[in-house]
Amino acid sequence: MQTELQITVRDMEHSAALDERIRDKARKLEQVYPRVQSCRVVLEAPHRHKQQGKLFTVRVDLTVPGRAIVVNRDHHEDVYVALRDAFNAARRQLEAYGRIQRGDVKNHESGTTGAPPAAAD
Repeated sequence: MQTELQITVRDMEHSAALDERIRDKARKLEQVYPRVQSCRVVLEAPHRHKQQGKLFTVRVDLTVPGRAIVVNRDHHEDVYVALRDAFNAARRQLEAYGRIQRGDVKNHESGTTGAPPAAAD
């Protein structure tokens, strides 16, 4: 990664174990696509509903050459499950972007659609 990983935690306690889990997940993203330029992770517990308990939101912003990838995963009661889901979605998007960059995905030629022109008599 060209810039250091940025971790922001809002409305909850920041722990070393949580920080290490985020760093580990970010390192794994670099294994999927080594040209990740930056990664920013925002973890928050925005709403505290009485019936639902604490719900966590995770946002992962990745910058790769030519594109920005943003993943939002809302509302899970376990912070580690919320992290897992967000980073899994980011990994899938990086894999898809990597396939496009390598040319593994076919591009369809842009052409006109519809019926061919009628023959002139």
